[in-house]
Amino acid sequence: MRPDPYDTGRVRYNHARGDHPGTNPEPLPSFDAWHDGARDADAPYGASRFDDGGDPPPRWRRIAWGKWIVRGLAASIVLFVVAVIWLAVTAPLSRSLKPPTPPSITLTAADGTPIARRGAIIGTPVDAKTLPPHVREAFLAIEDRRFYSHWGIDPRGIARAAWANVGSGGVRQGGSTITQQLAKNAFLDSDRTAARKIREVMIAFWLEAWLSKDEILSRYLSNVYFGDNVYGITAASKHYFGRTPQKLNVGQAAMLAGLVKAPSRLAPTGNLKGARARQAVVIGAMVDAGFLTKAAAATVQPQRVLAARTDTLPTGTYFADWVLPTAREVAGDAGTEATVKTTLDRGLQSTAERVVRQASLGGLQAAVVAMRPDGEVVAMVGGRDYKTSAFNRAVQAKRQPGSTFKLFVYLAALRAGLTPDDVRDDSPVEIAGWKPRNDDGRYLGPITLRRAFARSSNVVAARLTQEVGVRNVIKTARDLGITTPIPNEATIGLGTAEVSLLELTGAYAAIANGRYPVTPRGVEGNRNASWYEKIAGRDSEMPGKVRDEMRSLLGSSIRGTGRDANLPVDAFGKTGTSQGGRDGWFIGFAGNLVVGVWVGKDDSSPNPGLHGGGIPAQIWRQFMMSALHIPVVVAPEADEMGVPLDNMADAVDRFGRVIDGAQPSIEDAVDRLRELGIELPQPPEPRQRVPVERYPEDRGPPREDDGGPGEEYDYRF
Repeated sequence: MRPDPYDTGRVRYNHARGDHPGTNPEPLPSFDAWHDGARDADAPYGASRFDDGGDPPPRWRRIAWGKWIVRGLAASIVLFVVAVIWLAVTAPLSRSLKPPTPPSITLTAADGTPIARRGAIIGTPVDAKTLPPHVREAFLAIEDRRFYSHWGIDPRGIARAAWANVGSGGVRQGGSTITQQLAKNAFLDSDRTAARKIREVMIAFWLEAWLSKDEILSRYLSNVYFGDNVYGITAASKHYFGRTPQKLNVGQAAMLAGLVKAPSRLAPTGNLKGARARQAVVIGAMVDAGFLTKAAAATVQPQRVLAARTDTLPTGTYFADWVLPTAREVAGDAGTEATVKTTLDRGLQSTAERVVRQASLGGLQAAVVAMRPDGEVVAMVGGRDYKTSAFNRAVQAKRQPGSTFKLFVYLAALRAGLTPDDVRDDSPVEIAGWKPRNDDGRYLGPITLRRAFARSSNVVAARLTQEVGVRNVIKTARDLGITTPIPNEATIGLGTAEVSLLELTGAYAAIANGRYPVTPRGVEGNRNASWYEKIAGRDSEMPGKVRDEMRSLLGSSIRGTGRDANLPVDAFGKTGTSQGGRDGWFIGFAGNLVVGVWVGKDDSSPNPGLHGGGIPAQIWRQFMMSALHIPVVVAPEADEMGVPLDNMADAVDRFGRVIDGAQPSIEDAVDRLRELGIELPQPPEPRQRVPVERYPEDRGPPREDDGGPGEEYDYRF
C-alpha cells in the first residue's frame, strides 16, 4: 500500500491540475525518491533512476566528503595533542642537555689524588653564540648546511642522500639534520627501524617548536661524541688540542667536525692519517657552502694532536673495579660528573704491586689484599697484570683455604672453654670413614693446642671439629663474615669449603680488631652496619680472653709453619695449602695492617712444592717489612755477651734473655730438621745431683790432704 501523501510526517505538495469530482486521479509518485534518489515512475518499487549509470547529485557528494574531512582534521588534532603530551612526559627538554652516557665517576685515593676514572669524559655545555664563526660553520658545512632554514627535517638533504645511496648501491649518506641527531642522541637508541625514525622526526619537530636554532646547536655541540670516550666539544678540544673551543683554529674545528661521522674509527689519537683526510673533506665542504674562500682554505694546515700523556688516569685497576658499584651508590644522582674518595693508600698499593712483580712466581698467579683492622682496604692486587687479565683473584676467585680455615676451628674451641695449653692427641684418627693425615706424615701424640696450631696438625683439627661440633665451626665462620657455602661435614676443618681472599682476610681482621664481623670496604665514610644488622647483633665485641688466646695461637703459628713470614715485631698469621699444592695462602696481621696473600693457578691445577709457608709467606713478609717501615737488621760483629766484667749484673740479665729467647728457636729448629727428614735421638733423662758422704765409712779415716770430712755431689741416673 502506498503511503498517504498527507501523512503529518511527510509534508508534500501536489502540483497536478485539479480534477472534476467523480473522476479517478492518477496515482502519486512514490516518496522513496526523496531519500533513495529520484525514482522513475516506470521503474520497479525501490529502484532509482540513477541505477542505470546516471550522475548522482553533486551536492550530496560534497556533503559526504566534507564530513570525512572534518572528522580527519579532528582526529589529527587529537593525535597531535596526545603526541605533545607523550613527548612532554617521555622526552623532557632537559634530557637534551645530558649526553646519552652514564655519569662519569673519578675515584681518588685516601689522600685525594685521582687514581681511576669510570665513564665518559664529559665537557661543560657551550653556547653556540659565543663560539667563533668558523667553529659553528665547520659543523654546519659537513652536517647540516640548511640548519637555519628547515623545520627539523631537510627534504632536500633526504633526497640528495637517497640519490647518492641508490647510485652507490648501499647506504653511504644520511639525511639526518642536526636537530634529528640531537633527538637521536638525547632520546633514542641506535636501532635502525622505521618506528625509531618516526619517533626521531616527531622529537625533531618538538625540539624545533620549543627551542631556538642556537639552543639546538648548543645542545648538539655539548653532547656529540668525538671518540676516545669524549663527549662534547669542550672536552674534545681539551683532549685533542689542549685548548678551549673558543681558541680553536679553522683546521682544528674542521678536524673535530669531521670526527662526528665515525668518531671511534677516526679518533686522531689512533688514526691521525684518517682524521687529517676527513679534515680536508670538511674544509672542502666549507668552501662549497660559502663559509670559506679557496684562498683561505689553501692556508689551512693538517693539524697535530696532543701526544698520549703519561699522567692519564687509568681506566681499569683491580681495586677500582671492585669499589665502583659502591662508589656509584655513594655518588647517587650527581649529574654527569662525580668524585668519590676511596680508602686506597697509594704507597701501600705500589708496595703490593712491587712485591708481586718481584716474587718468583713462574707460571703462577698471585693476589694480595691489605686492610686496616676495621676493614678499610688500603691495597689490592688481583693478579700479576691487569692488562693481560682483568679477573680479580682477590675478590672473584673462590678457592679452598687449606689450613687458614683452622682459625674458625680453634676459635670455636676457645669459645667452648678450651685453652691453648689444653692437650689433644696428635695421632691417626678415623671419623665416619674419613682418615685425615698430617702433611709431613709425622704424629707427635699428646700435644698442646698451641703446638698443634703451630705445626698445623690436621688430625688435631679434625678431632677438635668433631669435639666442638661442625655446626659451631660453621657458626664461628659466619660470625666472622664468611658468606660462601660451607658443607655440614667434618672435612671443613681442613679447609675444604671455598672462600675468597678478601672475605677470609676480613675474618682475620676481626681477631686484630676485637670486633666482628669486619666488612671490607673501599669507600670512606661507609662504616656503620645497617639497622637490621645492629638489631640482629651483627656487630659484636669479642671477649678479651678469647681474643688474646687466639692471638697467642696465631703468634705461635708464625714461628712454626709460617716462620718465613716472621717479623722482628709482634706478628700473627697462619699458612694454608690446599690438596696437591693447588693454592698457597698466608694471612696475618702486624701493626695496623691485616694482609692476605694467595698464590696458585687460574685453572686450579696442582703445583708440586707450593705451600703457604713458602712463596705466600715470603710475599707477606716483604710487604709488611716495607709497609711498616721495618729496617733490615744486620747482626753485629761483636759477641752480644762481650760485656765488661764490672757490669756483671747486666751481663747476667742479658744472658737470661738470650736463653729465654733461644728456647722457641731450638724447638723450631728441631721441628725444621724433622720436616726435612732428619730425626734427632731423644735426649737422656736429666741427671739429678744428690748429696753423698765424701768419705764413706768403708773407706777409712780421711787423709790429711782430703780437707776433712764433708759432703760432695754425685750424679745418679
